[in-house]
Amino acid sequence: MYSKTNTCVLQGLSGYIVEVEADLSRGLPLFNIVGLPDTSIKESKERVRTAIKNSGYVFPLSRITINLAPAVLKKEGSQLDLAIAVGILKAMEIIKEFDNHKHTAFIGELTLEGIVNKIEGALPMIISLREMGIKNVVLPYGNRDECSLINDINVFPVKSLKDTVEFLNNEKAIVPYKKKREELFHNEDEFDEDFSDIKGQEGLKRALEVAAAGAHNILIIGPPGSGKTMAAKRLPGILPKLSFDEAIEVTKIYSVAGLLKDNSLLMKRPFRAPHHTASPVSLIGGGRIPKPGEISLAHHGVLFLDELPEFHKNVLEVLRQPMEDGVVTISRANATLTYPAQFMLIGAMNLCPCGHYGDPYHPCNCSRISIDRYLNRISSPLLDRIDIHVEVLPVKYKDLIGKGKEESSLIIRERVNIARERQVKRYKDEKIYSNSMLSPKNIKKYCLLDKKAENIIKEAFKKFKFSARSYNKILKVSRTIADLDGKEFIEDNHILEAIQYRNLEQKYWR
Repeated sequence: MYSKTNTCVLQGLSGYIVEVEADLSRGLPLFNIVGLPDTSIKESKERVRTAIKNSGYVFPLSRITINLAPAVLKKEGSQLDLAIAVGILKAMEIIKEFDNHKHTAFIGELTLEGIVNKIEGALPMIISLREMGIKNVVLPYGNRDECSLINDINVFPVKSLKDTVEFLNNEKAIVPYKKKREELFHNEDEFDEDFSDIKGQEGLKRALEVAAAGAHNILIIGPPGSGKTMAAKRLPGILPKLSFDEAIEVTKIYSVAGLLKDNSLLMKRPFRAPHHTASPVSLIGGGRIPKPGEISLAHHGVLFLDELPEFHKNVLEVLRQPMEDGVVTISRANATLTYPAQFMLIGAMNLCPCGHYGDPYHPCNCSRISIDRYLNRISSPLLDRIDIHVEVLPVKYKDLIGKGKEESSLIIRERVNIARERQVKRYKDEKIYSNSMLSPKNIKKYCLLDKKAENIIKEAFKKFKFSARSYNKILKVSRTIADLDGKEFIEDNHILEAIQYRNLEQKYWR
């Protein structure tokens, strides 16, 4: 007796159809799984055997062979349990009515009791299955919300193996689960932190607004207590809302990482703040079964590295390539996986080990050598990749007690949205969504300077000895400032402000 069912395995964020072939033949009772299964799939023999018995069915005393095709693809994960169980029950003719195996897939982990457990990575599996022509997916009840928003595919959530058998035999009705998109958008403006909480620090708030408007990386330098962390935590509140497609991308990553808390679409931009003891693997991603790291979890959001020089230098250097390319590639012996990593980097740091170098109110006790050694933990190539450098001083007493009303995050976000809309319209034929993504070729085309601005950048390049990358960064930032100002051409005041965001490198590192 023979049967065939479909399931799915993941490699990175890409899913691949696996055909589960079940053959029951005469001979000594034996249960074999072939087709490059990993340990979790080999263990499924006991889960499937016990789940079938505890669901009220008789497990066959036959020679059972399960083949996972294609055999050249390495299979990982316990989500194949349900497909294997369905294949065996179909071969036994306990499942009689189901004959639509070409357009149906089964994903789910079984408990010994026969319950279908929630799995990791269900959303990218559903998206991949839809792209490969699958029309129906039977999946765990716990994954129904995250998968229900994908169009052109029917999602049938089941709680147990018995429910699955009864559904396939037309003994129990399960309708495709759908959730309206409108239900997701009621909390997207709710943030616990608001820019109106920040007293003073107008220069820092302006720099963060420019960074948000062009999706630029930013480095905040200042003594302890100057509001660096407080301001950084409020940046997501002024970023544009996630589009539906962006929300799907972010949710896919969190689904693979097993970090979806309520099993629904993530509608807020991620904010990740790893501790400075983080390893390169935790930041970039990896492991025996490669998982997304912090930079991928910050995709379309913010990666905040507080106390930047306290991170190990090797950890910081691995950021350089993803910051340029927007993706991270993890190579292992059995696979090479690519995860998206388009994030905004916010770094915050002091200028010396004690933190008070440059502080007008507290003396610094560090030697010149220790200060230089501390600053040199941040390499020039990494500094070059950070578009905006801004220095802050402690908040003045008069600003703290002032009764003036500070701008809210919503007001600042309106200006950011207008600037981003200009960029989307300008680059509609370039597959570019923000000024930070401009290539050198695009910079020549779109960063048009008037004569006065051109003379200013020429003199600044000679005086400060900017690198080619720094020059391009200045032009990108000035393009964003011009967009905030509603100007088509970059003017002298735009280029002067952008140069101001690059002079700290000359002041402290050279």
